[in-house]
Amino acid sequence: METKRQLQVAELIKRHFSVVLQNEGGYIYGPEPLVTITQVKMTPDFNLAKIYLSVYNIEHKQGVILEMEEHLTRLKQALAGRIRKQMRRIPDIAFYLDDTLDEMYRLRELFDQLHGNNQMGPETATEEEE
Repeated sequence: METKRQLQVAELIKRHFSVVLQNEGGYIYGPEPLVTITQVKMTPDFNLAKIYLSVYNIEHKQGVILEMEEHLTRLKQALAGRIRKQMRRIPDIAFYLDDTLDEMYRLRELFDQLHGNNQMGPETATEEEE
């Protein structure tokens, strides 16, 4: 369970790092991929910010994460310039790929395919039909 302060700092980093990605992202991973921050989790000692990213418009999503890790110092410096007044120490950053939406779309297609082939089983009867 995260504390109230952890949630506040996570939201602060999420807001400011999204602006950093808007400004610096095109130089790092190019104009094609669309990168969105889905969640930020802070460790209890505030030394590490785990940033979960969702990547669209590209097949090799992990490549974007690797490009960002190569430019980690540049991204961290840009973030530090934005949150320097609010935080005493700037946390380290770790990137994680959040593929929740990709999984959701994949399951949706699978269920639509099963429903189209009538393999979902009989539909349940409502009380009015009985």
